[in-house]
Order: sequence, then C-alpha cells, then structure tokens
Amino acid sequence: MSEPLSELAARALNLLNGGVIVLDAQQRIVVWNTWLTPRCGRAANRVKGQDLCDVFPTLRGSRVESAVLGALTENIPATIAPSQVRAPFPLREAGSFDGEYVDQLVTVTPFNEGEERFCLIEIRDVSGTVDREKRLLDHAETLRAQSYVDGLTGIANRRYFDVALNRELKRAIRLKAGLSLLLVDIDSFKAYNDHFGHQQGDQCLATVARALAAMLKRPADVAARYGGEEFAAILPDTSAEQAGVLAEAIRAEVAALALEHAPAAKWPMVTLSIGVSSFDSRVLNEPKALIEAADRALYAAKHGGRNRVVVDGEA
Repeated sequence: MSEPLSELAARALNLLNGGVIVLDAQQRIVVWNTWLTPRCGRAANRVKGQDLCDVFPTLRGSRVESAVLGALTENIPATIAPSQVRAPFPLREAGSFDGEYVDQLVTVTPFNEGEERFCLIEIRDVSGTVDREKRLLDHAETLRAQSYVDGLTGIANRRYFDVALNRELKRAIRLKAGLSLLLVDIDSFKAYNDHFGHQQGDQCLATVARALAAMLKRPADVAARYGGEEFAAILPDTSAEQAGVLAEAIRAEVAALALEHAPAAKWPMVTLSIGVSSFDSRVLNEPKALIEAADRALYAAKHGGRNRVVVDGEA
C-alpha cells in the first residue's frame, strides 16, 4: 500500500489460512501473503509490482479479472464461488507441483487509501466442502447481476468490451504487439425479427454468439455483444492478415449453420458481415480509432453485398 505494513501486521497477514493479494488501481500487486507461495511457487519479492494477469496469464478474460475490474472501476465487491469456477487461480496443495488445483472461494473487495483505489482479493481453499454451493448461492446470483456478462447471450457485454479493448490496446502499445478487432453484424436482422418474432430473434442472437465464442480458442481472446445484433471480437497478438482469416472462418461457420432467414433477406440463411481493423502505432492507436476503422470495414462489407469480410485498408 502507500505505507509499508508494520512488522506485527505483516506477521498476522502471513499467519492467515488463506491467500491475500492487494492490487493497486493499475492491477499491480502490492501485497502478497506467504500462504500463496507454496501453492503456486511464487514468493512476494518475485511478484510485487507486476500485473496480476502477467503473474497468472490464465486470469485474462476470466471471472476473476471481471471482478477485479468491477472493484477498481465501479467499486463493486464480488464473490466467485466454486460452483461458478472450481479453481479460478492455478493453486495446488502446499508443496505439490503436479496435483489437482484446489477448489477455491474468491472474494474481491474494493477499498480506498486516501485518494487511491485498491482491491483486496481473498482466496480460501474450500476443497471437500459439501454444502458450498448452497451457502454461496446468493453470492453467485449477486455476481451475475453485477458482472460484465451479457444476460441474453452469455458472452461479454459492451461494458466489458470497452474495458478489455482499452487494456489490450495499452498492452499492444507497451509491448509493440499485434492487436486486431472484429465488428460482426447479423445481416438483415430486422427482417428476421419482423418475420419470426422477437423470441426467435433472441434465440438467433444466442446461437450466433455461441458460434462466435467457440471460434475464439485462446484465453485472452474476447467475444462480446457490442449492441443489438452486433458483436465484437478482441484478438491480442493477432495481425490484420491473421484476423482476416479468422473472420472468414467465423463467417463460414455461421453460414454453415443454415439457420433459415426471412423471405425479405438477401440470403436464404442467416449470414454475417464482418469488419476487421488492426492496431497501428501511428494511426490506429486509440480505442475510438480502432473501432471506427472496423466500423468502416463493416460498412463496406454490408454495402458490398453482405455475407463477407472486409479488412480495413483493403475496402
């Protein structure tokens, strides 16, 4: 924190039978108790000052990251129960290097120290607790209501998309890495809703969302509902060429579902138009610019006949 822990406080912290991590507003680790060390092989002096997701890369795009973002940006506490994610952190029994990950109850609590915002993460090993799902049901429901998940489709919502794109763009700038964005639109969706009704329209949205999410194989990739019948995909470490190939695979996958479309639609089955943009340190180096470029490409795809992929700069 802003002042060093006293010797007594540090001893008490390290006697706790559970993991304690404190993050600053930039998600950097400032407190790490000794309970964690034998369970993940990392001591405090190795991790302090590092980004939490750099220490545990599997947390990118996870419920833990969503909860941390909610705590730091919106002052929302959260609980992640084993019934939702059995082992959010890659932690094993103390001293074990190849055993099963332990079941965990994770709580995330925001707090302020002066004008600085911090986030307390508490991790309890609840392996073998028979009644944990019943006891934590209320916490699970609260988390879902306050999370970054779109209620209809089950993928990330627009709020999470905005935060994730900003985060990944900063990472791309810092590491001089690739980053691509897909904006995905269901063609003639108004005609679909008018013909089949809103209930079936919702089913169509959920089906397309599942297909999109299934095509994103890496933990850091983000599939999100951008708004209405429009979706987005954030692809770290991905060039424009690679993103174009993936976008075409997504388009073909949805077309292959052969979902019947409305008679008024151009194509007999539900199809996608996809616009692709990629990070460029000289021009496309802000979220707004990256989104506008993908939107231009999407517009070109729609006006080029729909059911196609257009990469920004090639339209």
